[in-house]
Amino acid sequence: MKKKLLIRDLTLRDGQQSQFATRMTQKQIDRVLPFYKEANFYAAEVWGGAVPDSIMRYLNEDPWERLKKIRKGFANNTKLTALSRGRNLFGYNPYPENVIEGFNRLAVKSGIDIMRIFDALNDLDNMKSTIAYVKANGGIADCAVCFTVDPHFSFYEKFRGFVSGKKLPGRIFTEDYFVDKAKQLQKMGADIISIKDMAGLIPPDVAANLIKRLKKEIKVPIDLHTHCTPGYGLACLLNAIVNGVDIVDTVIWNFSGGPAAPAFELVQVFCDMLKIDTGVNLDAVSKINKELFEIRKELDKFDEIKIFPKEFDIANYKLESDIEKLFKNAIKASKKNNFEEVLFNCQEIEKYFNFPPPDNNVKDAEIPGGMYTNMLAQLKQAKMENLLERVLRTVPVVRLDAGLPPLVTPTSQIVGVQAVQSVISENKGKPFYDNVSSQFFNLVKGVYGKTPFPIETNFRQKITGSRIEQPYDVSKYEKPENPELPEFENMKLAKNEKEELLLDLFPAVASGFLKRKREIEYKKMLAELEALRELEIKKIHEEAEKYNNLSEDEKKDMLLEGLYNNW
Repeated sequence: MKKKLLIRDLTLRDGQQSQFATRMTQKQIDRVLPFYKEANFYAAEVWGGAVPDSIMRYLNEDPWERLKKIRKGFANNTKLTALSRGRNLFGYNPYPENVIEGFNRLAVKSGIDIMRIFDALNDLDNMKSTIAYVKANGGIADCAVCFTVDPHFSFYEKFRGFVSGKKLPGRIFTEDYFVDKAKQLQKMGADIISIKDMAGLIPPDVAANLIKRLKKEIKVPIDLHTHCTPGYGLACLLNAIVNGVDIVDTVIWNFSGGPAAPAFELVQVFCDMLKIDTGVNLDAVSKINKELFEIRKELDKFDEIKIFPKEFDIANYKLESDIEKLFKNAIKASKKNNFEEVLFNCQEIEKYFNFPPPDNNVKDAEIPGGMYTNMLAQLKQAKMENLLERVLRTVPVVRLDAGLPPLVTPTSQIVGVQAVQSVISENKGKPFYDNVSSQFFNLVKGVYGKTPFPIETNFRQKITGSRIEQPYDVSKYEKPENPELPEFENMKLAKNEKEELLLDLFPAVASGFLKRKREIEYKKMLAELEALRELEIKKIHEEAEKYNNLSEDEKKDMLLEGLYNNW
């Protein structure tokens, strides 16, 4: 009997978000749904993340309608997955329980089978209620531990820290750290444990060893999620597969690689050689990929990489001997734990198929690609691009001061923005933390939860004015207004619970979106009323004309009949 590997396809959420700023329209998604229905992936991530915000903001589309249409298109052949940040859902601050419950209940009832739940600080307390609500409504709780690495300090930074009395940590993010988090999540009711490597920073050797331990010590299925930005992605998935991982996350060929996850097709080739059954319908995947090629051309203005991989048909392929040798050498090296050789061969495979090369800036800085580009854009706006190297050296310092948060949304942006602001302040001769963002203030205050490493009380005092950690008080949460709109016959801005949740989660964006939606509905209602009025007028004219064409006797008979009926 063949070994099995489950595939979670990320193309319609993480894939398009990583590559094209989440700009796929519903019409474009509709073009691939008939093929996805037949593809037989274990799961497909289609919702959550940036999807609800982005499609309202840029495409004027309803997130709930998108989920409804995708659910119908997939039928029940593949489990649908969404991404959620636990207690924070999609915002920065934690939400009250009624919002968390409502969102998860309606997401599951609307078609989500698996909710991938994570917390940017790996504070498991922030995930607890979401796990409970997902399971209570019949969903599968996929609990993710965010992978990150320890900060790298130069000799100068270590010396400066030692001299100034700053406490420098030993290793925090060890194998034991991630395994311990997984064990706690299993006790909390996790149905799946995912290692979520959003920056692609997990090296191939760590992927192999971590998966090996998790398979020994955890009873629920293990999933590995990673990206290709620094060049580790494909090698990590191969090592995970060889060491018994249950599920891997991939993206279909023309949307894969670079800032996205590894290509499904490359994983499938490895599985063919390893005699592992993915259960995926390769003919259907081939058809999806052909359509994605056209869609990617349509999304050109959002495509920052603009590097298309070589044409490759997974349903009908024959490898040239040189490339086949690379695949076989990678497998052989993985089985022998020769991780450098695995990485070399996998990168040569991707090079052969013309996938984007490793981003060495991201690799060396050990930060997510999006964080790097955002910091560079911030510096360009201030006309201080020459300070980039200093900012990159500053990130570990700011991160340490803030309690070593994993660099994932939103903490990656909080740390990145603060590093830039601090270096700009320093460059102007001002104190390093002269300009502190509200998000950094709240992170240090304790609003987002407990950080992996304790924040020094003196630093908390310096930034927030208090030495005491202060968690977010959800009793202070103010529900966004849901006004009546006098210009639209006093329609409510949000007409039902789903729309009210959009207001809760994305107040500014949803307010504009819902107002446009009500305007469209109002204009449609007026048009329908006008059409009815015109129809009535037309009927009256027809009746009048019919009456005028009658003889005098017929008119008298008609009048007498009308009087009789009324009597």
